[in-house]
Amino acid sequence: MKMIPHSAAASASRSGFMRRALAASVALGLAGALFAAAPAHAASLDSLVKAVKFDDDRAVSKDLAGGMDPNATDEQGMPLLVLAAREKSDKVAALLVANPKTNIEAEDRAGENAMMLAALNGDIDLVKLLISKDAEVNKKGWAPLHYAASNGNDDIVQLLLDNSAYVDAGSPNGTTPLMMAARGNHVTTVKILLDNGADLNVKNQIGLNALDFAKHYRAPDVIKGLSARMGVPADAGAAAPQNGAK
Repeated sequence: MKMIPHSAAASASRSGFMRRALAASVALGLAGALFAAAPAHAASLDSLVKAVKFDDDRAVSKDLAGGMDPNATDEQGMPLLVLAAREKSDKVAALLVANPKTNIEAEDRAGENAMMLAALNGDIDLVKLLISKDAEVNKKGWAPLHYAASNGNDDIVQLLLDNSAYVDAGSPNGTTPLMMAARGNHVTTVKILLDNGADLNVKNQIGLNALDFAKHYRAPDVIKGLSARMGVPADAGAAAPQNGAK
């Protein structure tokens, strides 16, 4: 058997060691770079989230041009567009909606999207903008119409209905927009919904209709109006309240 000279073996051993050492150094260097980059990225995201909250469209535009994801989320898992809708940051919202990479249907952890929060906040300009981009009006479960009706935002209620929103949309527990409007004593909202075909007799999963909601939440004006429509005494008791009525 041919023997490898000691010097050659030592050289080969050193060579192997050097390769392993070099590989380890490269790996450590990459790991260091990654760990060093993480705080910078986190800081950039924090800065972007702050810019969204303050409706600083210039800062947001700069961050997006620098490679930040328009679908990034804050620490609570809220997408930037949903955050903009919540804060009524309309300039930033318009910027995000115009970005082809933005998912305009993105939801937060509670299942709320930008149109729902815009409808809740009475931000009709953002609702119009989202509709113009074909955002879903009839979201499964809680829908934008529920949110608009709950705050008595009549202009948005009418806008959604004009764009084929289902007037008797049922939430996961069967609550309709009419029930939400009744709960808040929003008389004009109730009238708009009824004029557009809302069913007074629909009940949710625990057997409450819109009049029951009005009575349970002590909405006197709606109680009077709905009682007259249904031909029942305004002082008739509501169905027994249960947890699901809330």
